[in-house]
Amino acid sequence: MPPEDIVAGQLAAYNRRDLEQFLSYYADPVRLCSFPSGEELADLSGPAFRPRYQALFESSPNLRATVSSRITLGDIVIDEELVTGFMGDRTIQAVAIYQVGPDKIERVWFVDRGLAARDQRREEQQ
Repeated sequence: MPPEDIVAGQLAAYNRRDLEQFLSYYADPVRLCSFPSGEELADLSGPAFRPRYQALFESSPNLRATVSSRITLGDIVIDEELVTGFMGDRTIQAVAIYQVGPDKIERVWFVDRGLAARDQRREEQQ
């Protein structure tokens, strides 16, 4: 299955809040990291992955992610997403970089939100 189809599949399962289907698209264990530092997010990776997303799905009945743009290069898929209904009623903009193996997502980098917010403030000031 092409990498973009694997990423699209996990996104569809995320939007249905179907935990088992969502998890089926990820390697076990999966590593989630901050970008650009590369620091592993221990509260999301490995054994924390399932309970973290289970709690998110249970607490977010209106959760929905919409892809604003997608770039695919080999085994890397980069999604810019608008996520609504996050942890209740929050709306967030997210950028996720997925590294896809032969049949599962093996690593995900999330662009550091603090860095993104600093860049947005700089753009607004110019």
